[in-house]
Amino acid sequence: MTGRGLSLPLLLNRARERAPGPAAGALGGAVAAGLGLGVCAVLVMVLWISSPYPDSGPGAALHTAAALWLIAHGAEIVRTDTLSGVPAPMGLTPLLLLALPAWLVHRAARDAAEDAENAAGAEGIGVWGGVVLGYLLVGAAAAAYAGGGEMRPSWVSCGAHLALVVAVAAGTGVWTGHGRPRGPLPGALRRCTDVLPRVFVTEVLPVAARAAAAGLLVLVAGGALVMAVGLVWHGGDVRESFVRVTGAWSGRFAVLLLCVALVPNAVLWGAAYALGPGVVLGAGQTAGPLGSSGSALLPAFPLLAAVPSGPGTPFTWAVALVPVTAAATVAWFVTGAGEAAGWTRGRIAYAVTVAAGLCGAAMACLAVASGGALGVAALSAFGPVGWLTGAATAGWVLAVGLPVALTVRWWRGRDAVVGPRVSAWSDALRDRRRRRAEDRARARAVGAQQAQAQAPAPDAAADDAFEPFDYYFDESSRGERWAFLKDASAPASETPADPPERL
Repeated sequence: MTGRGLSLPLLLNRARERAPGPAAGALGGAVAAGLGLGVCAVLVMVLWISSPYPDSGPGAALHTAAALWLIAHGAEIVRTDTLSGVPAPMGLTPLLLLALPAWLVHRAARDAAEDAENAAGAEGIGVWGGVVLGYLLVGAAAAAYAGGGEMRPSWVSCGAHLALVVAVAAGTGVWTGHGRPRGPLPGALRRCTDVLPRVFVTEVLPVAARAAAAGLLVLVAGGALVMAVGLVWHGGDVRESFVRVTGAWSGRFAVLLLCVALVPNAVLWGAAYALGPGVVLGAGQTAGPLGSSGSALLPAFPLLAAVPSGPGTPFTWAVALVPVTAAATVAWFVTGAGEAAGWTRGRIAYAVTVAAGLCGAAMACLAVASGGALGVAALSAFGPVGWLTGAATAGWVLAVGLPVALTVRWWRGRDAVVGPRVSAWSDALRDRRRRRAEDRARARAVGAQQAQAQAPAPDAAADDAFEPFDYYFDESSRGERWAFLKDASAPASETPADPPERL
């Protein structure tokens, strides 16, 4: 509250408090659409004012701002001011621009849901419907206004993409506003899940979804690495194309902003390049790790200059490490969850297969969203082919992730499976050796007893017979022999006349 009245945020809060539920959601959706349009208008007007040679007036700039706002939702725009005079579609959406309307709708739905829950406990479906309705009304007005300019929207594409973006963003916002509950699913979705096996829904699907999300994150990170390496490797071509686009600093600034907005697209193109199918760079030309096909002349654009050309080399083949790492990540997540839950090898293989399907479907959708047309003829197709990219993703996960998962499962369970078997084998070998030693000792004892029993009896007469060495080894004659040796070593005068009687 100020002396001049209420500020805009206070007015919006008061309006939501007075009309909670669908009305507040509709108001929030309209405001979110207006804010997005305002940001695009400011950006375009700044570029138009800074341009040294503007080709049109402020009205055309505002029409361009409305068209840019529609492009941010993924809508296709038809350019009528081409050199040939033939209208050219433009369907390649800079994915970074999509973050602005999605965040605005999400925040509007979240605030409306929180206010409705605190005020009257209104149902989330009413708030969601109000946000979607309010946003689409402003979107329809913006599309009608953009239709009067040189960049005219395709009505079917515009309606479909706006409705999809608003529905998803508003749904996540309402769910967040209600505290992200994990309660029962909606009735229609619950009836669909009841058809599926319970084990699949409650055990396999959550683990496979988490593993697929981890693998998708690794693929995106690998695509970013491939894009960065390509920009550094072809740095000279990138700088040259950036300089050739325009000579005015305002134009170069606009190209720089466009490149930044297309960075998410380039990341997904890098992931598709690493997967193998490659990227379509116009009709009849494809760039992949095994080489490039076709020789169409590409427009001078910095991101396109970073795409490798020519036959494949070991350097380009090395990008296969990206899908291999992603597949190993999927296998690691599935094996860890399966080991904690006590899954068998068959269920782990089943979960890896489901994760491969989910990861492939998600990558196919992202590939379709990252590409589009930039014109007609040679510029009619840009970006990865969705179904090829999804099939390659699923194939990599199955070919690499399945053996890795089974190997990791065996390695982690070796103590529980191999350990007892090795212990039993070693105990049996030890017992066998002990029994053999006892048998040998028993056999030696029996042989000794038999030899002693078969030996002849000793002869008593032989014991009494005289042996020549008895005199020398007899204990009783030791003194006499010592006395004789002393007498023999004495001088002759001292030698007795008569020798000992026994000698």
